Amino acid sequence: MILHPNVKVNLGLDVLRKRPDGYHDLNTLFVPYFGISDTLEIISGDDFSRTSAELFSRYDSSSIRQSVSEDGKLMITIAKEGGVDWSPLTDLCAKAYFLLDAEFSLPAVKIFLEKTSPVGAGLGGGSSDAAFTLRTLNEVFSLGLSEDSLAERASKLGSDCPFFIFNRPMFGRGRGEQLEDFPLDDIDYGQPNSASCKYILKVVCPDGISVSTAEAYRGIVPSVPSISLDIVLKEEILSWKDNVKNDFEKTVFVQHPQLSAIKDSLYDSGAVYASMSGSGSALFAIYEKQN
Repeated sequence: MILHPNVKVNLGLDVLRKRPDGYHDLNTLFVPYFGISDTLEIISGDDFSRTSAELFSRYDSSSIRQSVSEDGKLMITIAKEGGVDWSPLTDLCAKAYFLLDAEFSLPAVKIFLEKTSPVGAGLGGGSSDAAFTLRTLNEVFSLGLSEDSLAERASKLGSDCPFFIFNRPMFGRGRGEQLEDFPLDDIDYGQPNSASCKYILKVVCPDGISVSTAEAYRGIVPSVPSISLDIVLKEEILSWKDNVKNDFEKTVFVQHPQLSAIKDSLYDSGAVYASMSGSGSALFAIYEKQN
């Protein structure tokens, strides 16, 4: 089974307070973006002689890493232009398999991941890969887990993993794992039946800039805004420029001023709203659709 895990953007992000567990309480609107995705293939069975030749045919050996778990039940292969600088067995896809295997004693599986979404961009590509792995294993092995049950398990892998189980606009609270639907009927983010949308969302991924979450949090001063983000986002989109913010821009733009310049250029190009996504470095802009 071959899938294409998409990325997300954060439409607004308020860092409210530091929690006793070391995390932060957030308010943010998760929006799926289907213009950037990885390719994920999951094969059931213990025939490790099979390969995903078509998926990896254009990569040389220096761009591919493969590992097999100690018990031999999981083989995971990752391909990425420029090489893979992490162990495949530490990838979130592998962790998703181990999580369900511990509970359901899954059969042997091979996972092939072509990593084309940018790493360290605030788009949640790794979290999406993990969530799609959970969803696929649930389907392939008929585990019978509901979306809510999958989301509960996904939260153990990462704060934004639960969102990708649902993969539709959802307002996130807590670490981002407390989710509720938040329809965006006027914005085309690549969803079906978007022809009637008045606005279109586009993502920009600056070359050569990767921002770690720890780096983004450095210097953040949490605060609770006078008006909650979910209320502000219900106002007209044309009002968002002055009222919808991403708290991570305060620290990340100081460290990477070129990102601030890119945001300014998006407004210069006619965007009605522009922002960094998550902890960066990717940015996105919303434009009025042209007839």
